[in-house]
Amino acid sequence: MDKTDIKTIVKERYAQAALTVSGAEKTSCCRDPITSNLYDGAQVGELPETAVLASLGCGNPTALAELKPGEVVLDLGSGGGIDVLLSAKRVGPAGKAYGLDMTDEMLALAQENKRKAGAQNVEFLKGDIENIPLPDNCVDVIISNCVINLAADKDRVLREAFRVLKPGGRFAVSDVVTKGAVPSEIRNSMLLWVGCVAGALEQDEYRAKLAAAGFQDIQIEPTRIYRAEDAKGFLADKGIDVAVIGPQVDGKFMSAFIRGTKPATIASVD
Repeated sequence: MDKTDIKTIVKERYAQAALTVSGAEKTSCCRDPITSNLYDGAQVGELPETAVLASLGCGNPTALAELKPGEVVLDLGSGGGIDVLLSAKRVGPAGKAYGLDMTDEMLALAQENKRKAGAQNVEFLKGDIENIPLPDNCVDVIISNCVINLAADKDRVLREAFRVLKPGGRFAVSDVVTKGAVPSEIRNSMLLWVGCVAGALEQDEYRAKLAAAGFQDIQIEPTRIYRAEDAKGFLADKGIDVAVIGPQVDGKFMSAFIRGTKPATIASVD
């Protein structure tokens, strides 16, 4: 599948999710337990219901990013806006929260959720996470909720994230990663279960790509480990014997919180 096909599939599925949520019907292209119970009631109690229903992530980056009042935050693949609205509360009126999404239907839903929430320090942008429409060195923190795994060109996404971060800025995202080798057929089926069109990186490969983009202080912390038993029904529908392949996949797919820092000073090259 080439990069154009991947982008088209992602746009179509997330557009459908936005339209379904707008009709007040809960949907998720992923399967529980991936998307369930990620936010506590106190966090989402004051948000518009459609922002909560549209959440298709696998983590809660706003709870882990240690956002501070006055900071500027960018959410890559912001969907219905739940993480942007939560970030806006954390950074306060002196700060700002941007959301970037390529899907018109999600952007329309996010704008409506912004209006309902009365958020003044929020701005939603249309664009690709491979080409962030912001200038260099303008963001304190980048968050994302299981969207980078969907990108066809992850190296470019990480380079763009590095570019827009201020020196000393933080990369703090939730994403799907894998651990160790898994047979390709089984890997593809598990990733379909985890994220529909997921292209999750092996955790060491993720570290290497972050380092190549220029990040330091890289950490990958599992937040939810998926068991073969959780995917039993889905895999059985694909004709896969879970009893046979279980040991090959059990515990090797996970949501993780991924951190990195842009150096405060960039060494010049003579």
